[in-house]
Amino acid sequence: SCSRAKDVTMPAKLPVNFFSTRSPVIDLFRGQLDYADHLRQDSEIVLYFFYAPWCGQSIAAREEIERVASRLSDQVLFVAVNCWWNQGKCRKQKHFFYFPVIHLYHRSFGPIEYKGPMSAVYIEKFVRRVMTPLLYISSRSKLLDFLSNYEPGVLGYFEFNASPQPPGYLTFFRSALHSLKKDYLGTIRFGVITDKHVAEEISLVHSGSVYLHRHVNTSLIYPNDIMNYTAENICKWALENREMLVRWLRPHGGKSLLLNNELKKGPALLIFIPYNPLAEIHPLLDEITKVALEYHNCNKSQAAEADLQHLGDTDSPAFDSSVPDAHMKLPETISIAKYPCCNTVVLPQWHSISRTHNVCELCINQTLGIKPNKVHVPHCNFLEIEAALDSFYLQEHTFFQVVSSTIECSNLLSFYSPFSYYTACCRTVNRHFLSFISSEKTIFQTPKVAFSSHGKKDNTQHSIPHIEDRNCFIPDHISGTNITGLSCRTNKTLNVYLLDSNLFWIYAERLGASRSTHLKEFATIVDLKEEVHYVLDQNQSLVGSTLEDFIKNFSVVYSPLKRHLVDDPSVRFHEQHVITEVTTSTFHHTVFLSEKNVLLIYYAQWCGFCASLNHIFIQLARLLPPDNFIVARIDITRNDLPWEFMTDHLPTILFFPHRRKEQSVKFPEDFSVNLPNLLKFILHHSSLSSSEPCTKECLHKETVLQQGHISHLEREIQKLRSEINALHQAHDQLEAQLSEARREEHRLQQQKHTLEKQHKSLQLHSKQLQATYNRKNQELLEMAEKLQQLADASENLLKENAILRILVASREEKLQSKDETKESLQSEQTLSEDNDISGSTATAPLEDKRIDNTNTVETEHSSGNRTE
Repeated sequence: SCSRAKDVTMPAKLPVNFFSTRSPVIDLFRGQLDYADHLRQDSEIVLYFFYAPWCGQSIAAREEIERVASRLSDQVLFVAVNCWWNQGKCRKQKHFFYFPVIHLYHRSFGPIEYKGPMSAVYIEKFVRRVMTPLLYISSRSKLLDFLSNYEPGVLGYFEFNASPQPPGYLTFFRSALHSLKKDYLGTIRFGVITDKHVAEEISLVHSGSVYLHRHVNTSLIYPNDIMNYTAENICKWALENREMLVRWLRPHGGKSLLLNNELKKGPALLIFIPYNPLAEIHPLLDEITKVALEYHNCNKSQAAEADLQHLGDTDSPAFDSSVPDAHMKLPETISIAKYPCCNTVVLPQWHSISRTHNVCELCINQTLGIKPNKVHVPHCNFLEIEAALDSFYLQEHTFFQVVSSTIECSNLLSFYSPFSYYTACCRTVNRHFLSFISSEKTIFQTPKVAFSSHGKKDNTQHSIPHIEDRNCFIPDHISGTNITGLSCRTNKTLNVYLLDSNLFWIYAERLGASRSTHLKEFATIVDLKEEVHYVLDQNQSLVGSTLEDFIKNFSVVYSPLKRHLVDDPSVRFHEQHVITEVTTSTFHHTVFLSEKNVLLIYYAQWCGFCASLNHIFIQLARLLPPDNFIVARIDITRNDLPWEFMTDHLPTILFFPHRRKEQSVKFPEDFSVNLPNLLKFILHHSSLSSSEPCTKECLHKETVLQQGHISHLEREIQKLRSEINALHQAHDQLEAQLSEARREEHRLQQQKHTLEKQHKSLQLHSKQLQATYNRKNQELLEMAEKLQQLADASENLLKENAILRILVASREEKLQSKDETKESLQSEQTLSEDNDISGSTATAPLEDKRIDNTNTVETEHSSGNRTE
């Protein structure tokens, strides 16, 4: 009988060395995890590198691991384990979902998984943090360095005089390792103070106290009376109460919601800077930290002021030290700037068709003029704001002007206090104009300020405008104070994020960074809620003052920043195309600055209906005279448009008449898009007369133009008629081909029916043959069964015959032996008779004895025969 072929499985090849034999990394390429654990017992710091030999990320990270190992091999044990070979213990005990995986152990504590970028500098930085999770703070200068860092800091005070390890020190040490285990970015730094005088600087008196430093909010001391003093609790307390002024974003390169989750929190300032984690100083990062600290310093925190001063801010936050008399000239302006209390008032339009508004900033000035006592007003009082608005609206007509090229400020006396008054500064703002002007040429540049007096006259120094517009009137040497506490005084608070441009520059390019720049520094603001995106000019250096201006311009009510629009770089213009392809960069020039009528079509690559109408637009472009009309289109999925030209319907057709581009007309959606409707739509709206009176020369030109249009249309009509005739001929030919095809189809149908009948008869015959086959097969089976029975019976008979033969042979042998015995007995009897005749009577007893013996022998033979 045929046996089934067995499956053949080729065994996996034996693994080979992943790292070089000269590498400082111990390569356990057979997955000997038990041996790796044995090596870990003799080392203080161990790094496990779990890899798969086929994994591209593992191969790319191999060189980075070797680079780190070459620098730290004398302090850290580097072990690489092949966790893919199916016979290794690592594959059997570990179940990783990705490779490579890096685990670190600090003696018995671990594993601490590293999830950061697979770059040598980042890995080395993390390993060094695991090696020394606590920073030793030995002096006041080191304490200031520790506290002024942008990362949150946790300090523990322990007296090492009493014992080598004071109570609570090991717990604090393990809490630092726990923070690295839970937060791979290492955003919380841990330090230890042993000097009592240094500890008193942050109000730590008792040994074992733990202090969480925060720049803006109040710093905290670990509540031992509420929470147990354990490493997990200290780490959890620090992570929950930390203050993040600046956050690092490090996308891992795969699918992730990291950016989406952060951008949904509100407007985000994304700053890309080249960052080296191993560098001792980061000047640019210090400047960004200083800007972020001033931006969030709402309550003038003393800790924040000290941190700002230590970061190198030698200048006063309120004025420039280059002005020697700043204190004498502006004594009250600086004090009021600390707690400005202002409200924005938008006056109604002077006419229903006007696009301009007069915007006023109404501020409360306390204790100006007469000053009996210094009054601190940390928050705005609703009653004071209401009283200020009442006084303002009573004199609203004073600020109601059609157009004002200057900013006019007035001081209004308060009705409730002789020691306070209100300042109102107004200007005219054009919304449409603001959306197109650039940030360099804007009305927010410092203008000439004109003042008018209403009750109390004052000078420039005593006018305190709203924070969002203060840079319009305050002199340059004190405009730096605008950023201080701005996050609490605007509805557009920014979250500041940092990204390493050495690793994530591709994100910067997608957000608008230039691909040709050599200096990888870039800043952008993204506001998902408002769907706006602003980019800092890359021609400006990324420094603190530039970032401050960028933030202030974003925070104002009518932002002068120009929205960044995504352009399609793949579009290349060819003059032979009848339809002009428009992008974001060419939109204004093609549509608004053109001296022709423009028909603009909005489309998208995924819009199948848009593609089906392309032949209509091509015919339309050929019909219209190119000297007076432009047919253009724009892909809205690859280009951004100003908000007033956005649409949610595709395709959308807009017509911009010549000399009246602001009076654009949309093609009705309830009309079918065909050539006659489009021509009627264009001719109807392009024939509207201008608002200016037309002269005889104008009428003559218009007549000539219309005659040209008519002649051009007549020529096109003739072309269309010839095309129609050709289409009729093609239609007749197609009809003949269709009739022939129908006849052929009828013949094929008949053949199909014939074949179906033959197929049915063949199926019936096949069933009959199958039944005959089954019957014959059954008969053969029965015959085979009978033959098998006969064979079995024959075999049994053969066996019985052989047994009978053996029995007959044995019987013959027994009979032959019996005959021989009888013959021997007869011969003996003959001899005995002869002896009896010749012997004497003395031998009678002997004869009797022989006779007895003979009888005995015969008895034995007879018994033997019976036995047989």
